[in-house]
Amino acid sequence: MIRFILLQNRQGKTRLAKYYVALEDSEKHKVEYEVHRLVVNRDPKFTNFVEFRTHKVIYRRYAGLFFSICVDITDNELAYLECIHLFVEILDHFFSNVCELDLVFNFHKVVVPSKLGQRE
Repeated sequence: MIRFILLQNRQGKTRLAKYYVALEDSEKHKVEYEVHRLVVNRDPKFTNFVEFRTHKVIYRRYAGLFFSICVDITDNELAYLECIHLFVEILDHFFSNVCELDLVFNFHKVVVPSKLGQRE
């Protein structure tokens, strides 16, 4: 199950955050900071999967943005990596060559479905 999805730039500024579990605002900021530190300092020759607390984070860097998804430890990493790539392709098609400013000024158009992280 997906816990949260984060889009962050290289400086750690969160451009989009969608949480599928209830967290306090202070905990959300702490999680965003920890995830950013975890993925930005990671060597590119390592895999895009990393353990985070009792879950794992799957991330991918596109230009200056990090797309991160936190999921259960038993979930399939490659499926979520493909999900990230599909999301980027959709954004690219919608915004005609998406960039960080598109997300900043049109964040209300970038909606992550609320059912994405839930199993039926």
